Amino acid sequence: MPADLPTDVVIAGAGPNGLMLACELGLAGVRPVVLERLPAPGTEPRANGLVGQVVRMLDRRGLYERLSGSTHPPQPTSQFPFGAMRLDLTVLAGNPLYTLPVPQARVVEVLVERANELGVEIRWGHELTGLNQDGDAVTVGVTGPDGSYELRARYLVGADGGHSPTRKLAGIGFPGVTTDQTVSRTAHATVPAEWVDPATGALDVPGHGTIPPFMHHRTDSGLFVFAPFPGRTPMVTTVEFDRLGSDRPMTLGEMRESVRRVLGAEVPLGPPDDEGPHVLRRLEGGNSRVADRFRDGRVLLVGDAAHVHSAIGGPGLNLGLQDAVNLGWKLAAEVGGDAPAGLLDTYEAERRPASRRVLMHTQAQSALIAPGSEVTALRELFTELLADPQTVAHIAGLMSGADIRYDMGAAATHPLVGRWAPDMLLDVDGRGSVRLVELTRTARPLLLDLTDGASVAAATARWTGDWAGRLDVVTARPQPSGVPATALLLRPDCYVAWASAAPRPDTAELTALADGVGRWFGGRLRTVA
Repeated sequence: MPADLPTDVVIAGAGPNGLMLACELGLAGVRPVVLERLPAPGTEPRANGLVGQVVRMLDRRGLYERLSGSTHPPQPTSQFPFGAMRLDLTVLAGNPLYTLPVPQARVVEVLVERANELGVEIRWGHELTGLNQDGDAVTVGVTGPDGSYELRARYLVGADGGHSPTRKLAGIGFPGVTTDQTVSRTAHATVPAEWVDPATGALDVPGHGTIPPFMHHRTDSGLFVFAPFPGRTPMVTTVEFDRLGSDRPMTLGEMRESVRRVLGAEVPLGPPDDEGPHVLRRLEGGNSRVADRFRDGRVLLVGDAAHVHSAIGGPGLNLGLQDAVNLGWKLAAEVGGDAPAGLLDTYEAERRPASRRVLMHTQAQSALIAPGSEVTALRELFTELLADPQTVAHIAGLMSGADIRYDMGAAATHPLVGRWAPDMLLDVDGRGSVRLVELTRTARPLLLDLTDGASVAAATARWTGDWAGRLDVVTARPQPSGVPATALLLRPDCYVAWASAAPRPDTAELTALADGVGRWFGGRLRTVA
């Protein structure tokens, strides 16, 4: 393959994050090359589902129906664990915590399908082995089935995991902490059918008690999770503290012994009774790290390449996939020559604090499941706090990522600005009743005019400059009324860059709108009265 192959973006890693980024770039007309060292998509069970804002983000890209198999929109979950304590989310008027129980292998399968539809090239069995960048491009060394070659690309994105070769080759530091006091074991295993409540899925262990499904169950000796996924062999997980692991291969007998130590009771685990694939693994210790920068010249990082943390609460794919959605439209604008100055730098400015926030709450949850009477006392206090709906709302926003608010500059006068756009049903001229998600599937900037007489659309029609074609303008009426805005400017990642609550926004607000369009989407423009 020639060294001067014209490539706008090379993505190292065809996991969920790299594939999501490839799809976002594809929607914007950029055709990246994705390198993946594995010869085909992996089948080893990893994450078992998606948690948080990313569930609704996938809906806004038309992917939720493919993953869920349902034509109905996603619904928030009624409960979720936090530090092995139950969050009762039914007390919230606006519950932001969504879940989608789908194996990571299926997520990859759907994203590969979508990437192929968008014309993305995925090179299976091709591994990044070197990089060298200059002011114009990155020269990427690759080893494939037929030997080594080089790619010349304008940008390289590392989506290649916690041990990221991209990050290491770029010389980007990865500060944080490594812990070695925990041993986690996970296995697909059968349990006596009569121990499982057919209505709730709870596991009733003689000599111990009832354990709710999918909830983290803490004892004085560790943590236990029983996950009876529909149509699959249940998954059992334990976490123990201050115990040594082993160099021997993990066995089902070892899993049984760990369960006995944690619960203080015998659970007769049997081998899986389905075709799999199955998990039987042991993990020792853990890492909480954030890269010291997410961008080094023409090299950028997303997902685990940029941050690693405890898996407690399942935030990994929520964080990584939102990295990809945040970066995709910005990188596409940079490649297309439409990006305003500094746009690409806002990726790190927005996503690095979000990463640190996930590290904070996963470390806090890890502390709350540790053994000891002091931790037990702390958990008693937290149980009292979790009876307060305001506390539940705060933690639900934290766990889901719904509490993120980006800096939108001078436009941030409306409470929605900087936040993720709320779901709404709209009456769109010429199209009838439309969900907002149907307007965001192209991943284009969107100006939504809900004013009487479409006053905002009329005002923008008088703008002059080279902004035309950079955003979609849609006039509509909300169904039902009560949307807390009369006009919104949405970035492709569905965050609100400008909003107004006025029936007819005045000149100052329209000037702020024009400034917002210029700041985020480029183009020289001015308002004309």
